[in-house]
Amino acid sequence: MNKLEKVDELTPYQLDFPKEALPEIFVKDALTTDERMWVPQSDNVWFRPLCLNRSQGYWVTLLKVKKSGVLSRHRHPQGVHGFVIKGRWEYLEHDWVAEEGSYIYEPPGETHTLVVPEGVDEMITFFQVNGMMCYVDPLGKVLGYDDVFTKIDLCKKHFLRVGLGEDFVNQFVR
Repeated sequence: MNKLEKVDELTPYQLDFPKEALPEIFVKDALTTDERMWVPQSDNVWFRPLCLNRSQGYWVTLLKVKKSGVLSRHRHPQGVHGFVIKGRWEYLEHDWVAEEGSYIYEPPGETHTLVVPEGVDEMITFFQVNGMMCYVDPLGKVLGYDDVFTKIDLCKKHFLRVGLGEDFVNQFVR
């Protein structure tokens, strides 16, 4: 009898994974209080990298904001998924408020202005951003952009500065 003849639902997968397959990403304490893990994006705004997928052009992060007011106005050429973990925020262009437990799908082509309202001490939202974020003024003039490569670069610089080394970001890159 070979070892595969005696199995039940609690038997783990017994074959090798494809040798070309990349390893999984497992982040045990994604909401860590270790400030070294939170990459500064602007004043009172940080992101926590979870997955920076350079081959497919998306990034998954936790966005943490500790200020009220306009965070950014931006356009997405591809879809974005978000889930609010703490606090609340809204878009000037919509009549809803994203509060703890809210999920949002932002379709390609959407342009919006993210605002954290007064009285919110801290906002944390899980985002998967596909493609890029193109920062614009109210009339659509392009002011800048972020993509997975700018996020990787910010992480490298931050992790080097806090003593973890720029290669620390590699655990999140696929």
